Amino acid sequence: MLITDVATGEGLVPAGQWYVATDQVMGGVSEGGAVVEHVEGRAALRLTGEVSSANNGGFLLLGCRFGREVDASGFSGLEVDVRGLGGGYVLSLRTADLSRPWQSYRAPLQAGDGAWHRLPVPFSAFTPNKTDARLDPARLMRLAIVATEKDAPADVALSRIAFID
Repeated sequence: MLITDVATGEGLVPAGQWYVATDQVMGGVSEGGAVVEHVEGRAALRLTGEVSSANNGGFLLLGCRFGREVDASGFSGLEVDVRGLGGGYVLSLRTADLSRPWQSYRAPLQAGDGAWHRLPVPFSAFTPNKTDARLDPARLMRLAIVATEKDAPADVALSRIAFID
Protein backbone atom coordinates (compact mmCIF):
# COMPACT_ATOMS: atom_id res chain seq x y z
CA MET A 1 0.00 0.00 0.00
CA LEU A 2 1.51 3.27 -1.15
CA ILE A 3 1.67 6.00 1.50
CA THR A 4 3.35 8.78 -0.50
CA ASP A 5 5.01 9.02 -3.89
CA VAL A 6 6.23 12.58 -4.37
CA ALA A 7 6.86 12.18 -8.12
CA THR A 8 3.37 10.92 -9.00
CA GLY A 9 1.38 12.58 -6.22
CA GLU A 10 -0.24 9.24 -5.47
CA GLY A 11 -0.72 7.54 -2.13
CA LEU A 12 -2.66 7.60 1.09
CA VAL A 13 -1.06 10.94 2.08
CA PRO A 14 -0.23 13.49 -0.67
CA ALA A 15 3.15 15.22 -0.38
CA GLY A 16 1.44 18.52 0.46
CA GLN A 17 -0.04 17.08 3.65
CA TRP A 18 3.31 16.35 5.30
CA TYR A 19 4.32 18.80 8.03
CA VAL A 20 7.40 19.90 9.97
CA ALA A 21 7.61 19.90 13.77
CA THR A 22 10.49 20.85 16.03
CA ASP A 23 11.36 20.77 19.69
CA GLN A 24 10.13 24.39 19.88
CA VAL A 25 6.75 22.97 20.94
CA MET A 26 8.47 22.13 24.26
CA GLY A 27 10.85 25.09 24.58
CA GLY A 28 13.70 23.89 22.36
CA VAL A 29 15.39 25.98 19.69
CA SER A 30 15.86 23.56 16.78
CA GLU A 31 14.80 25.08 13.45
CA GLY A 32 13.94 23.70 10.07
CA GLY A 33 11.60 23.51 7.14
CA ALA A 34 10.57 21.29 4.26
CA VAL A 35 10.04 21.84 0.55
CA VAL A 36 9.13 19.69 -2.42
CA GLU A 37 12.06 19.84 -4.85
CA HIS A 38 14.26 17.70 -7.07
CA VAL A 39 17.12 16.18 -5.10
CA GLU A 40 19.78 14.32 -7.09
CA GLY A 41 17.32 13.64 -9.89
CA ARG A 42 14.26 12.71 -7.83
CA ALA A 43 11.17 14.61 -6.78
CA ALA A 44 11.28 14.61 -3.00
CA LEU A 45 10.13 16.15 0.24
CA ARG A 46 13.32 17.63 1.70
CA LEU A 47 13.70 18.47 5.38
CA THR A 48 16.59 20.77 6.28
CA GLY A 49 17.49 22.60 9.44
CA GLU A 50 19.54 22.60 12.59
CA VAL A 51 18.96 20.29 15.55
CA SER A 52 19.96 21.92 18.85
CA SER A 53 20.19 20.45 22.33
CA ALA A 54 19.75 23.91 23.91
CA ASN A 55 16.83 24.22 26.34
CA ASN A 56 16.54 20.40 26.55
CA GLY A 57 15.69 20.20 22.86
CA GLY A 58 16.93 17.94 20.15
CA PHE A 59 14.61 17.02 17.28
CA LEU A 60 13.27 18.08 13.93
CA LEU A 61 10.73 15.96 12.08
CA LEU A 62 8.92 15.57 8.78
CA GLY A 63 5.65 13.81 9.49
CA CYS A 64 2.23 12.88 8.24
CA ARG A 65 -1.04 12.03 9.94
CA PHE A 66 -3.26 9.40 8.37
CA GLY A 67 -6.43 11.09 9.62
CA ARG A 68 -7.77 7.76 10.84
CA GLU A 69 -6.43 4.48 12.16
CA VAL A 70 -4.66 2.57 9.41
CA ASP A 71 -4.57 -1.20 9.72
CA ALA A 72 -1.17 -2.29 8.42
CA SER A 73 -1.25 -5.66 10.21
CA GLY A 74 -1.28 -7.43 6.85
CA PHE A 75 2.11 -5.94 5.98
CA SER A 76 5.60 -6.74 7.29
CA GLY A 77 6.80 -3.15 7.49
CA LEU A 78 7.66 -0.11 5.42
CA GLU A 79 9.84 0.58 2.41
CA VAL A 80 11.38 4.05 2.27
CA ASP A 81 13.19 5.78 -0.60
CA VAL A 82 15.37 8.20 1.33
CA ARG A 83 18.56 10.24 1.05
CA GLY A 84 20.27 11.91 3.97
CA LEU A 85 23.40 13.82 4.84
CA GLY A 86 25.01 13.30 8.22
CA GLY A 87 23.52 10.95 10.75
CA GLY A 88 20.91 10.52 13.39
CA TYR A 89 17.73 9.78 11.41
CA VAL A 90 14.94 7.52 12.60
CA LEU A 91 11.59 6.46 11.23
CA SER A 92 8.92 7.06 13.86
CA LEU A 93 5.42 5.59 14.15
CA ARG A 94 2.55 6.56 16.44
CA THR A 95 -0.51 4.46 17.13
CA ALA A 96 -3.90 5.08 18.69
CA ASP A 97 -2.56 3.27 21.78
CA LEU A 98 -0.22 6.16 22.69
CA SER A 99 -1.59 8.97 24.84
CA ARG A 100 1.42 11.28 25.27
CA PRO A 101 2.85 13.33 22.38
CA TRP A 102 6.43 12.27 23.15
CA GLN A 103 5.66 8.55 22.87
CA SER A 104 6.44 6.67 19.65
CA TYR A 105 8.09 3.64 18.09
CA ARG A 106 11.41 4.22 16.35
CA ALA A 107 13.64 2.42 13.87
CA PRO A 108 17.02 3.72 12.67
CA LEU A 109 17.42 4.85 9.06
CA GLN A 110 20.87 4.20 7.61
CA ALA A 111 20.66 7.03 5.10
CA GLY A 112 23.31 9.58 5.96
CA ASP A 113 25.83 9.02 3.16
CA GLY A 114 24.26 11.38 0.59
CA ALA A 115 23.06 8.61 -1.75
CA TRP A 116 19.50 7.52 -2.44
CA HIS A 117 18.53 4.26 -0.74
CA ARG A 118 15.44 2.06 -0.87
CA LEU A 119 15.32 0.78 2.69
CA PRO A 120 13.05 -1.96 3.99
CA VAL A 121 12.09 -1.22 7.60
CA PRO A 122 10.28 -4.19 9.17
CA PHE A 123 7.84 -3.51 11.98
CA SER A 124 10.06 -5.74 14.14
CA ALA A 125 12.83 -3.09 13.88
CA PHE A 126 10.73 -0.50 15.74
CA THR A 127 11.42 -0.13 19.46
CA PRO A 128 9.18 1.64 21.98
CA ASN A 129 10.24 5.22 22.79
CA LYS A 130 9.02 6.49 26.18
CA THR A 131 6.29 3.85 26.37
CA ASP A 132 5.96 0.24 27.51
CA ALA A 133 3.26 -0.50 24.93
CA ARG A 134 4.12 -2.83 22.06
CA LEU A 135 3.72 -1.64 18.49
CA ASP A 136 0.34 -2.64 17.05
CA PRO A 137 0.50 -2.11 13.25
CA ALA A 138 -3.29 -2.37 13.13
CA ARG A 139 -3.63 1.02 14.87
CA LEU A 140 -1.25 3.36 13.01
CA MET A 141 -2.05 7.08 13.16
CA ARG A 142 1.14 8.91 12.14
CA LEU A 143 4.60 8.40 10.74
CA ALA A 144 7.62 10.66 10.59
CA ILE A 145 11.26 10.87 9.69
CA VAL A 146 13.03 12.42 12.66
CA ALA A 147 16.46 14.07 12.75
CA THR A 148 17.79 13.33 16.23
CA GLU A 149 21.53 14.02 16.09
CA LYS A 150 22.13 16.77 18.62
CA ASP A 151 23.78 20.06 17.66
CA ALA A 152 24.06 19.11 14.00
CA PRO A 153 22.55 20.08 10.66
CA ALA A 154 19.72 17.96 9.29
CA ASP A 155 19.24 17.27 5.59
CA VAL A 156 17.03 14.34 4.64
CA ALA A 157 14.86 13.77 1.56
CA LEU A 158 11.96 11.35 1.08
CA SER A 159 10.75 10.43 -2.39
CA ARG A 160 8.49 7.45 -1.67
CA ILE A 161 7.21 5.40 1.26
CA ALA A 162 4.94 2.37 1.25
CA PHE A 163 3.84 -0.58 3.35
CA ILE A 164 5.44 -3.83 2.14
CA ASP A 165 4.51 -7.50 2.43
